[in-house]
Amino acid sequence: MSYNQHYHIMRDGTIKQTNPFTGTEVWCPPGRASRPLPNSSHKVTKKLKKKISIKEEDYCSFCYRKMLKTPPEKSRIIEKQSKKYEQKHHLQVKELFDTIPLFRRVSNLFEIVTFDYWHENYNYELSGDLKEWKYSYLSSKEGKEHCISVINYKLHIQDVEPDSISDNEKLDKLSNAFFGGCHELIIAGQHFSPNAEYDNDLCSSGCLTPEKHYQYIRFTIDSILAIHFKNRFARYVSVFQNWRAPAGASFDHLHKQLVALDEWGTSINKELELVRSNRNIYNEYLINFAIYYELVIAENDHAIAIAEYGHRFPSVGIYSKSAASSLFEHTEEEIRGISDLMQAIHHATGNHVAANEEWFYAPLDSIDPMPFHVLIKWRIINQAGFEGGTKIY
Repeated sequence: MSYNQHYHIMRDGTIKQTNPFTGTEVWCPPGRASRPLPNSSHKVTKKLKKKISIKEEDYCSFCYRKMLKTPPEKSRIIEKQSKKYEQKHHLQVKELFDTIPLFRRVSNLFEIVTFDYWHENYNYELSGDLKEWKYSYLSSKEGKEHCISVINYKLHIQDVEPDSISDNEKLDKLSNAFFGGCHELIIAGQHFSPNAEYDNDLCSSGCLTPEKHYQYIRFTIDSILAIHFKNRFARYVSVFQNWRAPAGASFDHLHKQLVALDEWGTSINKELELVRSNRNIYNEYLINFAIYYELVIAENDHAIAIAEYGHRFPSVGIYSKSAASSLFEHTEEEIRGISDLMQAIHHATGNHVAANEEWFYAPLDSIDPMPFHVLIKWRIINQAGFEGGTKIY
């Protein structure tokens, strides 16, 4: 097949790209791709006074010592002896500091798609076990104080006087989002990298060991399924990671976000429409194409990483090779293969480069195949007037 309409190299070396899935047009003039990456380590940094342990970290609301700044914890994964890992669910306040979480799952305090959205539009309610957890949590003095404190903080940020709402109303209604909300955070236990010396040596995905990164990915997949299991009205769960402020992160602390939606979204709809017209489109326009133009970065038995074309930001795509179209039917080894390439790309990128990680997978109610794939986008470019006026990036 001819790729010229999507990837055309001019005589001067300029590469004109058009993304076959989105239609986004990108030009790469010679030399532009060789510009140095912005690196926050060039900024003034402070040397840490001593080696920081997780138990001492209190640098943001996601840190170990500030766990009471986030909503009640739905689940966490901990590392046990002999490199074994265990998930704990529906924790009580008194249990939060008993173990050191490798990753923890909580509701997002500032939801995009809110609990009230699901309740008002679909009559969504807390399931039986979530109600039981809520009542158990609020039956203790510490649980009540924790929830009221977090709610008061949220109201203050929203310019609502906390005292204008009674504590009973806060606990009865406003706390439901903490226990059954469908916009969740997967928060890493560490703020700084294991051998941090300076205050910008942050723990990124690339700083994790391959095993711990796999646990991060496995925990995220389990959390997607948990949302679907509790909310039958959710048709898709969007998964993304914003690393560093230029990529949209509120805190420079490693975390992913999961947002349940009652529709697939434009991007997934468009991709599946293309799949219906060409069942081999991912091979033809991505994998075979990448091999043809030598855009393959890395590969293992279960996944392949390629330099993607036609994106606003420099992007790497990691594609599953699994014969199972559904992400939820992948074997452990297949998930490990994908996780290993994701971690390697993040590691090679470095923890000073702002990046978005976006997940794409076939919705549970889709009959069309879509390989699980992840895009890692470097947020190193600001839109210029030329781009805004022409939509050529």
